[in-house]
Amino acid sequence: MKKLKVEVAVIGGGTAGLAAYRSAKEKTDSVILIEGAQFGTTCARVGCMPSKLLIAAAEAAHSASHTEPFGVFIDGKIRVDGKKVMQRIRDERDRFVSFVVEAVDSLPAPDKVIGNAKFISTTELQIGDHTIVTADRMVIATGSRPSYPGVWNELGDKLIINDDLFNWTDLPKSIAVFGPGVIGLELGQSLHRLGVEVLMFGMGGQVGPFTDPQVMAYAQKTFSDEFYLDADANVKNMVRKGENVEITYLDKQGIEQVTEVEYVLAATGRRANVDNLGLENIEIEKDGRGVPIADRFTMQTSVPSIFIAGDASNQLPLLHEAADQGKIAGSNAAVYPNIRVGLRRSSIAAVFTEPQLAMVGLTHQQVTEKYTGCDCFETGSVSFESQGRSRVILKNQGLLNIYGAHGTGRFLGAEMIGPQAEHLAHLLAWAHQNRMTISQMLDMPFYHPVIEEGVRTALRDLNAKLRLGSEMLNECMECGPGC
Repeated sequence: MKKLKVEVAVIGGGTAGLAAYRSAKEKTDSVILIEGAQFGTTCARVGCMPSKLLIAAAEAAHSASHTEPFGVFIDGKIRVDGKKVMQRIRDERDRFVSFVVEAVDSLPAPDKVIGNAKFISTTELQIGDHTIVTADRMVIATGSRPSYPGVWNELGDKLIINDDLFNWTDLPKSIAVFGPGVIGLELGQSLHRLGVEVLMFGMGGQVGPFTDPQVMAYAQKTFSDEFYLDADANVKNMVRKGENVEITYLDKQGIEQVTEVEYVLAATGRRANVDNLGLENIEIEKDGRGVPIADRFTMQTSVPSIFIAGDASNQLPLLHEAADQGKIAGSNAAVYPNIRVGLRRSSIAAVFTEPQLAMVGLTHQQVTEKYTGCDCFETGSVSFESQGRSRVILKNQGLLNIYGAHGTGRFLGAEMIGPQAEHLAHLLAWAHQNRMTISQMLDMPFYHPVIEEGVRTALRDLNAKLRLGSEMLNECMECGPGC
């Protein structure tokens, strides 16, 4: 068996692993990157990029079929060519993946090791059946995978995860989506708008990533109005029936329904890929799900020489978070024991449905817990239903709630569903990271007419509730409501 001795071993060649490798390599040449299968990040292969390609096709189809309110009429029926939709998705997906693979191919060959890694001790890894690596420091960046009840495997190839969907060569006629979270909502709404019959089932009433009851209720109604969504479903049975899946469930009126779909999409969450790493061979502190616990500012685990980053850390499973964590973990692994606190940016998350969903800074739940027992925060709101620019472009659905602290007037966080929420979230995230007050945010320029004026409306509402500004005007005398 081959033996290697290095200063830093990075386990996993995805976004976090590549960031950790590059960061460590800036400080030492003695670094290897271990990948169990194929290089190419989750984002490029099966995540953010192919999903946005599906969403783009769905937006084109939806926009083309909803021009009449503008007085624009398209003669003839809008036709979706499923084969061409999926061909473009696969072609562009492969293009994005090729960029990642090309970057990895440019790395020195001795720095790359292919095979599944398993801890023998805190300083030793066995790679497959061919290599023993001894490393002074380690970075775990093994990513995550979809998680769903094992009994669903009885559905065979009719059970799919998002990885499988992007390999389709055509669109199906029907699908049941389990899990109205980020993945389920994005893919489910897109498939519906491309002509696929969609049934979406959830548990406990949760829709999207929200913790604010008002915003989540708005999201639930909005999506339920477009396609079948039961956020607290009672599915009694699900069995393979020929080339379909038969589902027996109680509908929202409590009436038993039996239907067949071509596929079942499991979008019920993800689990960190740490269960086959041999963590039982080292004494490392883990959470209730078996994931090593790490300091979010240094990414150091309870074993001082072992760091963790990305989806494997079970913190925030987002690409920009994985990249930041990887950079911190790799740098600290290289300079250990002289580790440093890394830059952790304000939290920002977006879901690319229509309307879009977004969260910034502290969530409603976190704000509520932080200020439990005192009336120390307020919520400023705006509805996009009457907001000027939103009505002009007929994207007037949504609700934005912004949280601010009494006394300091500090902006704490926000949850929203609305038009172009991805852009509104960036403005708010920058303000949050700069620790701005609501008054300071209101001093910033707002052009007219833009959707961002809705943010100003919510800020004015919040400022008044914090008793830091005058009462809200219900209407703008120059332009009407919502400006």
